Amino acid sequence: MNDRTLDRQPAARAIDPITLSVLWNRLLSITEEMGSTLRRTAFSEAVREGDDFSTGLFDRHGRLVAQGNFTPGHTGSMPFLVKSVLKEFPPETLEPGDSILTNDSYLGSGHFPDMFLVTPVFRDRQIIGFTCNTAHHVDVGGQAPGSQEVKGVTDAVQEGIRILPVRALKKGEFDRDVIRIILGNVRLPEKVFGDLKAQRNANFVGARRLVELFENYGGNQFDSAVEEILTISEERMRARIRQLPEGTYAYQDVMDDAGVGSEPIRFHCQITIKDGTATLDFSGSSDQVPAGINSYINYTNAYGGFAFKVLADAVLPQNDGAARAVRAIARPGSFFNPQYPAPSGGRAAISTRMFEVINGALKDVLPERVMGAFSQWANPNISGTDDRTGKPFVQYDLIFAGYGGQFTKDGIEALSPVMNCTNIPVEVMEATNPILVRQYGIIPDSCGAGKFRGGCGVRKDIEILNSTALATLLGDRHKFQPYGIFGGRPGRLGETVLISDGQEIQLGSKESRAIKQGDVISFRLSGAGGYGPPAERTRQRIQDDIADGYQTEEGARREYGYLPQAAE
Repeated sequence: MNDRTLDRQPAARAIDPITLSVLWNRLLSITEEMGSTLRRTAFSEAVREGDDFSTGLFDRHGRLVAQGNFTPGHTGSMPFLVKSVLKEFPPETLEPGDSILTNDSYLGSGHFPDMFLVTPVFRDRQIIGFTCNTAHHVDVGGQAPGSQEVKGVTDAVQEGIRILPVRALKKGEFDRDVIRIILGNVRLPEKVFGDLKAQRNANFVGARRLVELFENYGGNQFDSAVEEILTISEERMRARIRQLPEGTYAYQDVMDDAGVGSEPIRFHCQITIKDGTATLDFSGSSDQVPAGINSYINYTNAYGGFAFKVLADAVLPQNDGAARAVRAIARPGSFFNPQYPAPSGGRAAISTRMFEVINGALKDVLPERVMGAFSQWANPNISGTDDRTGKPFVQYDLIFAGYGGQFTKDGIEALSPVMNCTNIPVEVMEATNPILVRQYGIIPDSCGAGKFRGGCGVRKDIEILNSTALATLLGDRHKFQPYGIFGGRPGRLGETVLISDGQEIQLGSKESRAIKQGDVISFRLSGAGGYGPPAERTRQRIQDDIADGYQTEEGARREYGYLPQAAE
């Protein structure tokens, strides 16, 4: 998130407050316009409907200045990525119209589907900054359609095409040879190329707006404003950290597994707060696993820094200045700092779990800010060859359920946890894939009880209309419940059920399964954890939950000892 105000005592300013505020807000508006351009010109449902993309602006030194309010896994990775790209392509080697493309897991946001595009912004043959965006592509090749399979993937080479930083655009046009190599290794070349063009469009718009801004204020004033923005952001982040009690705080949680038959994965974070700096150490977590779900250190840093910042002060600017005060570390070879060629295609499933382990570690430091654990979201792909067209299809889905209960309010249902993505409309999925959504709704009594209950889980049943298909599942919380805090109870476990020929078959949270026409996959997401003792929940809130369908009378009686008025 970004604060639209920057505060400091006027005497200490290098630029007057009004000018600084106007310029800061214009920088933010550029990142948002880049995002709207990317969304409106994209081809895939993941980008166009699901908002699975992010944007950022960098100064001429490659320092992050401002970002759009999009996905933390992307935005938190951009600073490291841009610096790495500039090592490979020093500014003096770049020309107007160039753009550098990469999807490397270590350099980028942790898995191959996320392609980053970095574009130098020129004025009078001088670089004044860089625009950057990333988009999640629905397929980049590899063992399974969608490129996010977990079980059975033991090496990153199995996950799809790996693009080390390459000059993909010259003079504003895609290099034909580079694009032929990329599109020759993916299952949906039209959608991939369409989204790449949308990424080019976004950077072009951002560059044009940045040049206008530079010309309006002049180089000296623009550079002074950037330095002031970064300095103030760092000061405010460190000042907020200094308000917290110094010390070391830790929490541990467990992920289901790395695929059916594998061991649970330990998530452990130790947070040290000292002298205006926060260090998030994930070294106590499990070792890297031979499955497609490891978290490269860039992704660990992105979500670790995001979680701490949100809990400490959600409205602080996200830029190079604020990031100086918070860092994530992990021992080499651990789950949160794997060594190449560790596979990581399914790493999206761990985003909320990373937030939750930091949330747990800070519960006694920031009791009014933390919450019960989220419902675990689901990110399945259903794929195959469409009987109607003879062409491949990949149904990329985002299914979101509840937030955890908080200090003053219940968890909210059916919102994206920590990702800033959106539910993809049922009508869009049915129009572009051979599937039928049979039901989509709240699961009553799934929420964790508490003074403030967690959000309910969500159920989504999808029928397969094609003769055959492959379901690649990506979820969690089938074995370990989302925790409650301060006496709140955990949410109900999630489950994924295959309904085939009248039988219900339990599936693993990260399983791949061949399916056939008429089969129904039922995604039943876990409920979120509660906050505070259930005994402190008011009767009115319980009655409202029953009236709204979040709770049944039987469930309210079980969790709260509730009795209807007539029975009292």
